[in-house]
Amino acid sequence: MFENLIDRLDRSFRILKGEGKITEVNVSETLKDIRRALIEADVSYKVAKSFCDDVKQAALGQEVLKSVKPGQMMVKIVHDELAKLMGSQATDINLKGAPGIVLVSGLQGSGKTTFSAKLANQLKNKRGKRVMLVAGDVYRPAAIEQLKVLGSQIDVLVYTEEGVQNPVKIAENAVKKAKTEQFDVVIVDTAGRLAVDEQMMAEIGNLKKSLNPSEILFVVDSMTGQDAVETAKAFNDVLDFDGVVLTKLDGDTRGGAALSIKAVVNKPIKFISSGEKLDTLDVFHPERIADRILGMGDVVTLVERAQEQYNEEEARKLKKKFIKNQFDFNDFYAQIQQIKKMGNLKDLASMIPGVGKAIKDVDMDNSSFKGIEAIIQSMTPFERENPEVINGSRRRRLAEGSGTTIVEVNRLIKQFEQTKKVMKNVAGGGIMRRMAGMAGGMRKR
Repeated sequence: MFENLIDRLDRSFRILKGEGKITEVNVSETLKDIRRALIEADVSYKVAKSFCDDVKQAALGQEVLKSVKPGQMMVKIVHDELAKLMGSQATDINLKGAPGIVLVSGLQGSGKTTFSAKLANQLKNKRGKRVMLVAGDVYRPAAIEQLKVLGSQIDVLVYTEEGVQNPVKIAENAVKKAKTEQFDVVIVDTAGRLAVDEQMMAEIGNLKKSLNPSEILFVVDSMTGQDAVETAKAFNDVLDFDGVVLTKLDGDTRGGAALSIKAVVNKPIKFISSGEKLDTLDVFHPERIADRILGMGDVVTLVERAQEQYNEEEARKLKKKFIKNQFDFNDFYAQIQQIKKMGNLKDLASMIPGVGKAIKDVDMDNSSFKGIEAIIQSMTPFERENPEVINGSRRRRLAEGSGTTIVEVNRLIKQFEQTKKVMKNVAGGGIMRRMAGMAGGMRKR
């Protein structure tokens, strides 16, 4: 996400490197390069120009402290303006009502159905809401079945009416059922089209009028760039939606939609989604995204993801195992599974300040764990519990059984021993506990 933009902005700031002070000449030169970088990222020329004008005004009116270099000051100014461009702060979803009704709109293929299930999963697990999903896409044959499958995966009721072609009627009946059975939230997945057309707009307008939803969300495929912004504008003219959802941020996206959409439709981005897994939905935090764009990482989000997987009781047990030197390959395997649940490995690593640029050309994803997992799975229960018995002949057997090499088996055992040694010294319950502690500290501030 934003990889090309990150590189271009980094090159832009080098123009000011070594300069003694900020002047109109060197600021103009830097901003010319930044404007090009934004346009290459599919930000509209009008938005890019307005952004650079705001940065220039802030930069020339800024007194640079003696301890701060001009380049560093410019990064700070660009960061603040980027966050402002994207909405300054996170905006919560409105769930008021009995039940609260969320109407999900967007073009076909934007990821509406998957997002609806992700939102249901998040509201259920993180907010304790009783959620109902409504299959309102009566035109795409696979849409209803897709929502049923997703609903069963997260144990959320999916309301359908087989054979009924009137989405307004279906949604009205679903809301009646939700009221009777005391559901907290109803999420209505609506039909998309290949392009904006009058029939689609009339239908979604009728749904809005009939349901009077507490929240209308527009789902947009971030890979479509500037086209996504224009589509959002067309939908907003009819629906006056409450917020935007950006999907497919793990794809080949240049970031133009994220940077432009708030400025064009004046509606906040509320969620960002990546991947097909139903727990890959994040609240959109403009400041954190600005951090990522400028290569500063995103430690807060990393800590929050770790905390979601953190179990205090398990951490206590793990701490005792480290202290007593009883940490084994079963525990090592369990820790790998926890890390994988946090999301894509490269995405997680890029949230650590300074790491993003270092690994941008490295092929890294959760499949990187496959070799390690295969070796551990090839061990007998006795070997997992007693790693010290894994001698040369056992290592050869593990290499053959896992489809790896002796070198890889030796490397894993060495990494295991190093992990064991380090964690015994800190005896802090592993990275999950330490990161969760950081999160607790942040929340108290």
